[in-house]
Amino acid sequence: MNGETLRARASDLPREPGVYQFRTGGTTLYVGKAVDLRSRVRSYADPRSARIRRMVERADDIEIAVTDTETQALLLEANLIKRHQPRYNVRLKDDKSYPMVQFTAHEAPRIEITRDPEHTARADGGAAAGTDTTTVFGPFTDKGRLETVVKAIRETYGLRGCSDHKYAGRDRPCLDYEVGLCTAPCTREIDLEDYREDVQSAIRFFEGETGVLADPLRREMETAAENRQFERAAHLRDRLETVEAFHGDGDAAVQSIGDERVVDVIGVAIRGEDATVARLRAEDGKLLERDRHTLEAPRTDDQADSAVPGVLAAFLVQYYAERRLPDALLLPERHEDDEVAAWLDAEGVSVRVPGTGREATLVDLALKNARQNVGRRDECGMLADALGLDGARRLEGFDVSHAQGTAAVGSNVAFVDGGADKSAYRRKKLTDENDDYANMRTLIAWRARRAVEGRDDRPDPDLLVIDGGRGQLEAALEALEDVGWSVPAIGLAKAEERVVTPDREYDWPDDAPHLHLLQRVRDEAHRFAVQYHQTLRDDVSTVLDDVSGIGPETRKRLLRRFGSVENVREASVEELRSVDGIGEKTARLLEDRL
Repeated sequence: MNGETLRARASDLPREPGVYQFRTGGTTLYVGKAVDLRSRVRSYADPRSARIRRMVERADDIEIAVTDTETQALLLEANLIKRHQPRYNVRLKDDKSYPMVQFTAHEAPRIEITRDPEHTARADGGAAAGTDTTTVFGPFTDKGRLETVVKAIRETYGLRGCSDHKYAGRDRPCLDYEVGLCTAPCTREIDLEDYREDVQSAIRFFEGETGVLADPLRREMETAAENRQFERAAHLRDRLETVEAFHGDGDAAVQSIGDERVVDVIGVAIRGEDATVARLRAEDGKLLERDRHTLEAPRTDDQADSAVPGVLAAFLVQYYAERRLPDALLLPERHEDDEVAAWLDAEGVSVRVPGTGREATLVDLALKNARQNVGRRDECGMLADALGLDGARRLEGFDVSHAQGTAAVGSNVAFVDGGADKSAYRRKKLTDENDDYANMRTLIAWRARRAVEGRDDRPDPDLLVIDGGRGQLEAALEALEDVGWSVPAIGLAKAEERVVTPDREYDWPDDAPHLHLLQRVRDEAHRFAVQYHQTLRDDVSTVLDDVSGIGPETRKRLLRRFGSVENVREASVEELRSVDGIGEKTARLLEDRL
């Protein structure tokens, strides 16, 4: 895109706050925020650096989203950077995105808090409820306050929060109806038109009409007080205060806790495209926390020192999602971002760049922490680079276990940012079949089908890790293709620890951090599968139950020792007697009966 084309495009943009994206072929190159979209986008017609000039030349489209406030633009920018990982933005690898409220496209729209809306419309809301377009509000910085408001809306207007899968095909209302959180449009306890009117009332609240929710809460509070239900009245009072403050500053911002009791100290070090931000937290004058965060900084034609302000500005916005801001921030230098400065000022955060004294000493300590880590790549990033993936933050591991075809089970474990996410573990009983490839095909098809049909509440992984070599991987790939779930998959066999992909095999060094990550996922999937198999195997009814003198505990010991009834049948009397609780008489009885 040349300067003339860019100026012409900018002339059509509104003079309002918002977010803009430079895109090429559907890929986002850069995300920026602006107080005045027209003026900011027009400034790119005369780029200030060679890097920005290259970005503009590559772009073939500009996409914008208008917001109500400058702070909303700031937060929406952070969300879009997290989602699209644009090449020309500074990107915090371990940040969280900001929550948004979504009314889904459905005959009976549901209300939900989400970090990844189906379609991000205007930040102040898009379509009407009950249409084929999703309506989104936000982003917001305080998830706790947002959850309070959404619960108040559901209790007041009875909007559903269930998935479309749970909504479909019901013949009686669920528990939410019984406790007053939903008016049950699924079973037509409420007429759909009446339900949609309630949805519209909720939308009007997020559009700024506070009284739509505050007035019913106030009436309910007054009634509770008159009936001497003082505890309930106090609860409603607190909720009413939250609702009335929600639109007070335009975006439900975080409240500072005052008196500078909590101070965060920030240090930045940059090497090439890698940046490390070290954060120290002091409370009541005592240093309590130290952590480091890795960012990906785009290449710049300037010196590394001059890139520090941009890294600081990006970190401050992207990091403090879902986190309470400190009373004060001590920085190594100014971040030079007017919008970030206005946001922090509105939140009551004191920002200082100390030159001498104890505060300067703390900043020096943060800088030392940052310099110790800069240039080191995280396991997930190294794995993504090695396999040519966009990311490898979320991995899912799979394994099957059985005893010669009996008690066949499959495991599905999840790792996020290199650590096990046990709340996302799943397991499945498989049809008994002495065929590892067929079992793996069944297991992956089960996971894929649930994802495609929207019956799995977990996000799609960046990579599937199959416990096994070429055969198990090909079985998994067949299942993915049959179901139509497009997720990369690799295999990792125990024998030579070679990573098998659809196209080639990798023999990485034994000390490679990204290999260690895959090994942890593979080993955990194996452990979880074997554990479930043993539990299932010990619980099944077998022909051993018919043998006199063989109780449940002895049966378990036999199956654990020999693996299956078939192996028990083939064991000699001496081998049977080696099992605790099996004497000569019982061993011979087993031999005769089996």
